Amino acid sequence: MRAKQILLDFAKEHKWRYFIGFIFLLVNSSITSLIPKIIGIITDSLTEAKPASVIYKYVFLLVAGAIGVFVFRFIWRYLIIGNSRYLECHLRAKLFKHLQTLPVNFYNNNKTGDLVAYAINDIQAIRRTFAFGLTAILDGVIVNIISIILMVKTINPILTVMALAPAPVIIFILVKLRKKIRERFGAVQKAFASISEKVQENISGIRVIKAFAQEEEEMEDFIGYGKKRVDTHMKLTRVSAALGPVTQICFGVSFVFFIMYGSDLVAKGVISLGDYVAFNTYIGVIMGPIVSIGKIVEVWQQGIASSKRLDTIFAVKSESDIQISAQEGLGASVLNFQTGEGKENDLEANVASTSDRGNSTEDTIKGRIEFIGLNFTYPGTTKRVLKDINLKLEEGQTLGILGKTGCGKTTLANLLLKLYEVDNGHIFIDGKDINNIHSDRLRENIGYVPQDNFLFSTSIKENIEFFRHIYHDDEITRATKMAGVYDDIIAFPDGFDTIVGERGVTLSGGQKQRVSIARALIKYPPILILDDSLSAVDTKTEEEILGNIKEVLVNRTGIIISHRVSTVMHAEQIIFMDKGRIIESGTHDELMGMKRKYYELYISQTEKPVEPANGAQSFENIENTEEKYQMKSMQGGAASANR
Repeated sequence: MRAKQILLDFAKEHKWRYFIGFIFLLVNSSITSLIPKIIGIITDSLTEAKPASVIYKYVFLLVAGAIGVFVFRFIWRYLIIGNSRYLECHLRAKLFKHLQTLPVNFYNNNKTGDLVAYAINDIQAIRRTFAFGLTAILDGVIVNIISIILMVKTINPILTVMALAPAPVIIFILVKLRKKIRERFGAVQKAFASISEKVQENISGIRVIKAFAQEEEEMEDFIGYGKKRVDTHMKLTRVSAALGPVTQICFGVSFVFFIMYGSDLVAKGVISLGDYVAFNTYIGVIMGPIVSIGKIVEVWQQGIASSKRLDTIFAVKSESDIQISAQEGLGASVLNFQTGEGKENDLEANVASTSDRGNSTEDTIKGRIEFIGLNFTYPGTTKRVLKDINLKLEEGQTLGILGKTGCGKTTLANLLLKLYEVDNGHIFIDGKDINNIHSDRLRENIGYVPQDNFLFSTSIKENIEFFRHIYHDDEITRATKMAGVYDDIIAFPDGFDTIVGERGVTLSGGQKQRVSIARALIKYPPILILDDSLSAVDTKTEEEILGNIKEVLVNRTGIIISHRVSTVMHAEQIIFMDKGRIIESGTHDELMGMKRKYYELYISQTEKPVEPANGAQSFENIENTEEKYQMKSMQGGAASANR
C-alpha cells in the first residue's frame, strides 16, 4: 500500500470531520469577506451624517461578525487541523506495522537513522501539509473568491483588475521554484537522517568511543554532519525565503497604483469614500493568503517529497508477499526435482500447493527437520555461504554444530527461522517444505537465542515474557532457574522488576545471555535453537544450564551452535562445518574416533596431548576426509530424494 492510498483511506474514514470542518470554514470565510464591506458602509454613514441608530446597527454587525469569525475559525481549525494529528499517528502506525513485516535483508541495507527520519520528519511534513497546507489553501481560495466578487460587483471592476495584476507573475514564479523546493527538501531530510544515524551509532557505541579516547574526533566528525545539514537547509531557505518578499514587492507596486487611481475616483465621485476604505480593507484581506502562498507552496512540496520518500518504504514487499511469490514458483521447482528415471519425485507430495497453505497452519510442529541439497547466498552478494547441505534430524533429537567463525552455522539457524527465503534446495519440517509454512506459525514453535542477546530497555520480567503477560510468576521463576540466572536476579534490589537499560547495558554479558535463554525456554517450544548462547558463561554454569536444557529437550528437537566441544558433545548428532560445507558428522565418540577436525578441536580445548602419528595423519588427511564426506552427503541426499 502506498502513502497516497493510506491518506485517501484516512480521509474516507474521517470524511464527516472534514465535511463539517469545511462547512464551518466556508461560513467563516464568508463572514470574513463581508467585514470590509460593513466597514465601508460605516465610513459612508459617518461621512453622510446618518442617524446614530443606523451606525450602531452596522457596528453591532461588525462586532457580531468578529465574534462569529472567532467561533467558526476555532471549530474548523479544531476539526481539520486537529484531524491532522490523528493522521500523523495513523500514518506512523502504518509505517511501523509495515516495518515489522519487512524481511531481515531490508534492515541489512538500510540505516537506522534513515528509518528514524522516515518515522519522524517525513510524517511530520505530511501532517503539516494536511494542517496548515490544506487549511491555508481552502481558506485563502474561499476568502479571495468571495472578496473579488464583492469588489467587482459593489465597488469597481477596474480597481479589482489593478489589484490582481501581479497574480500571474506570482504564479509563474511559483511554478518555476516548486521543483527546486521539493528537491532541496529531500536533501534536507537525507541530511537529518545522517545526523540521526550518527547520534544513534555514537550513543550505542559510547563505551568503545571512551575506551579508545575518541571523543574529540567523534565531535569533529559530528560537527561536519551538522554543517552539511546547515548547508542543505540554507539552499532550501534561499529558494523558499524569496517567495514572500517577491510576492510583497509585486503587490506593493500594485497597491501604490491603487492608492493613486482610487483617490482620483473618490475625488471625481465615481466611488464613495466608504467604497475606497472597503476596497483598501479587501486588499489587506486578499494580501494575507497571497503573501503566505510562498509558505503554502513550500509546505506542499515538502509533503509531496516526504510522501514519495515513504513510498519507497511502503513499496518494499513484506515477508508474506515474498512468501506468496516464492510459493507461486514452488511447483515448478518441485517438478524439476526428479529422479533419474524421469518420474516426478515423491518429494512433491510433501510440498503443499498454494491452495493448501491454510491447512498447514492448523497442524502443530513436532520438530522433524531435514535439509536436502541446500545452498544459500545472501541477497546482494555472490559468495555462497552454504553448499550442498544434506542433514536429517528426527523429532526429539539434539544437533550440535561446530565450526570456525563464518562457516555458515548461524545462517542455518536464520534459514530455519525463515529470516531468508530458501530458493536453492529444500528444508522440510515435519515433511512440509518450509516455504509453505507461515512465518508466524513457524517462529511461534521455535525458541531462539541469538548471538547478540538483545534485551529491551525494560524490566527483566518483561524481557523474559517478551511483553506477553500470559505467564505466571512460577513459570518465569522456573525458566530463570533452568537458565541459571535466578540467583543473579533475586540478588538485585528490585529483583525481576530491575530495569536492564538500553540493550541490557546494566547486566553482564553472561547475565544477558542467560536472560535470553530464559526468554526462549519459557515458551517450551518444539524446537529450541541456541546460537553460541553460552560463550560468556563459565564452565560450571555452562554444565548446569546444559543439564537443565537437556531436561527441557526431552521429546523436543534441539540445535546447539557453539565453538566449544563441551557444549555439544552430548548431542545425538554433531556436525562440523567448514566454508559452508558439512565436513564431518556423527556422535562425539564417532567423531573422536575419526581423529580429524573435531578431534583436533577437542584436544586443543581440553589441552590433552595428541599422539604425533595420529596428529600428523589427521592433518594430512583433512582434505581427503572432506572429499569423502561430500561424496557421502551426495549419496545420502540422493537416497533421500529417492525415498
